[in-house]
Amino acid sequence: MKNYSELAEILLTLESVMREQGLWRDQIPTGDALASQQPFCIDTLTFPEWLQFIFSVRVKYIIEKQEPIPRASGIVPMAEEYFRSTTHSSERIINLLRDFDGLIQERDKVLV
Repeated sequence: MKNYSELAEILLTLESVMREQGLWRDQIPTGDALASQQPFCIDTLTFPEWLQFIFSVRVKYIIEKQEPIPRASGIVPMAEEYFRSTTHSSERIINLLRDFDGLIQERDKVLV
């Protein structure tokens, strides 16, 4: 991976795009909803809620603590599936998630 600052930039842009599209929520889901054991919390959260309250929080923690980055990510297919059935413009969000996937797959690079 190139560096933590690139991950942070992706997260900031993702939040901005989600806000522009009305997908960013002010109210935090219940603890039970956040504790789902299903992939992407599919049984308790929408995909945008998962991005905001699970994905973004975890990645921010990894960046702040400079924790090891996961070696793989499968977010793009889930995003494509979710947005296929919505009226939201998904191109920017999917491209940001594709950038994220690309960064973490560069695991031979040193984090700066």
